[in-house]
Amino acid sequence: MLRRLRYTRAALLLFGLGLALGFIVVVGELGRFGRVASVLMVLGLLALMPAFAADLRALALRAWAAMRRPRGRKAARPRGKARAKGKPSPARRRVPARPPRGRRA
Repeated sequence: MLRRLRYTRAALLLFGLGLALGFIVVVGELGRFGRVASVLMVLGLLALMPAFAADLRALALRAWAAMRRPRGRKAARPRGKARAKGKPSPARRRVPARPPRGRRA
């Protein structure tokens, strides 16, 4: 599903880049890049909601267009059961008729 959410994916990538840079800053004790990492994380978080709304709108429009698309006619189904050729069907056993009931007096 994340394949179709291109704006959301970009926002999450931006946030993840800031997070990774922040981890490098903390582990490597590089204080001067701390502000850059914070700005990247904030931009990623702020871009996440508008990006998700834009992707959701695009998905809804695509679904609406798919519903409006005319569909072709369905193929006609054959009537009755199809039998395998070559072997005749076995003779049906007939149920004997019931004897007539006698009248009650």
